[in-house]
Amino acid sequence: MTGPATGTQSPPEAPSLGRKVGSAARWSLVNTVVMRLGNFATGIILARFFLGPEAWGVYGIAQTVLLVLLSANELGVSLAIVRWEGDPRRFAPTVLTLSALSSCLLYAALFAAAPAVARVLGSPEASGVLRVMCVCVVLDGLSQVPAGFLTREFAQGRRMAVDSVNFVLSTAVTLLLAVEGWGAMSFAWGSVAGNAAALVGCCLAAPGTLRFGWDAAQARALLGFGLPLAGASMLALGVVNVDTMVVGSSLDQLALGFYVLAFNISGWPVRIISEAARRVSFAGFSRLADTPGALAAGFGRALGVVMTGTVPLCVLLAALAAPIVALVYGERWLPAAAALPWLMALGLVRIACELAYDCLVAVGRRRSLIGVQALWLVVLVPALVVGARADGIVGVAQGHVLVAGAVVVPVFLVTLHRAGIRLGTMARACAWPFLGGAVMAAVVLGMERLLGDGVPALLATGAAGTLAYALCVLPSLGFLRGTTPADTTPAGTTPAGTTATAKG
Repeated sequence: MTGPATGTQSPPEAPSLGRKVGSAARWSLVNTVVMRLGNFATGIILARFFLGPEAWGVYGIAQTVLLVLLSANELGVSLAIVRWEGDPRRFAPTVLTLSALSSCLLYAALFAAAPAVARVLGSPEASGVLRVMCVCVVLDGLSQVPAGFLTREFAQGRRMAVDSVNFVLSTAVTLLLAVEGWGAMSFAWGSVAGNAAALVGCCLAAPGTLRFGWDAAQARALLGFGLPLAGASMLALGVVNVDTMVVGSSLDQLALGFYVLAFNISGWPVRIISEAARRVSFAGFSRLADTPGALAAGFGRALGVVMTGTVPLCVLLAALAAPIVALVYGERWLPAAAALPWLMALGLVRIACELAYDCLVAVGRRRSLIGVQALWLVVLVPALVVGARADGIVGVAQGHVLVAGAVVVPVFLVTLHRAGIRLGTMARACAWPFLGGAVMAAVVLGMERLLGDGVPALLATGAAGTLAYALCVLPSLGFLRGTTPADTTPAGTTPAGTTATAKG
């Protein structure tokens, strides 16, 4: 029950798994792109017409606290629905009970502490928004089991239907309340409405999975499996969101609003590419965890795909930060553009690290992940504080990139190498996208100087840069499709540490 049995998959299953993963990945990508484009359009409307930087700052604080709580609201036990062998309906009731209890306790603690938390983070008026928005913690805890079944079954088509209902309802409520002058509270009630709809949708898409139950032996095994993952996940979310806390406590609320907008823009590629990949990557890596060569090849191709899709988005948003922010959000948001190029570099690192995170969880290196995330957070906090004092939101963004590039990436590379994934495999996956990104940046910057930053000029510049990038990455298509042999030899002479039961 605590993991898959050792041994390789039989040949007849491999094509079936490949088809399932491929279909799920396509559905997931379509889902993510559609939802994010919708969120993008909604954000533009709110920022241009209804909400100023101060309201964005309050929303950013509430969203930060919510994300940190969501990282641990079900104690990591829901991943057992995806990862453990056998019929998950045997232990799903215990998972649901643990998830519901922990999420309710977390919300109760947050409700009591909301005024103090808001004051510490430099936004006392966020207290009410926190109390409302974090109702999503309870709703998310209840939806973990049915959502886990959808992930296990690669049922991303049904997941897209659920997410569509969530988006439509949350957007409608948010816009309606914003028009009525509710400010940041409109985000909170919109989130609650959408998450409630998602809970109902998940239950309908995975019928019979919302059943409570209790088995003490299962609970002990689930907590032993999930608590390290919850700790690593909370640290990971802390890494991503501690900058908002630092900006809120060190700078004023106006600066916080600009920073939250810039960080949200930098997250577009992360959410579109990485979120789509992560909905299938963990389940896919879990199936390959007992075959080190296949795992290394699969990770290499997955890394190549996400880098190939992400690099051009990051380059465009970094090189054209000021004209894009002014065009999309309006001139009053231009201060956010100063931090955007640095945050785009951070977004690229985040995507690679999140994929590595899923791979390391799949092969059982939970202790290593906790160590990596803890190191990242410990080094990051002082760097962000120093950056904020030195150069405001730009200094915060620079501190993020410095720590990620100088400390975190090397540590992740070493950890992956020890898990059986050669450095050469990762370098090959990134080489063509990085080369294409460098060429694209040169083309975009050159054409911007030549043509200016009007709408036709931006379209022409973006098209030329994208074409240059596409030509550079063409030689890697065989590798990305899996038709070119990949380096599948695991690092080292023994595969120890690469199975699902290995200890980090």
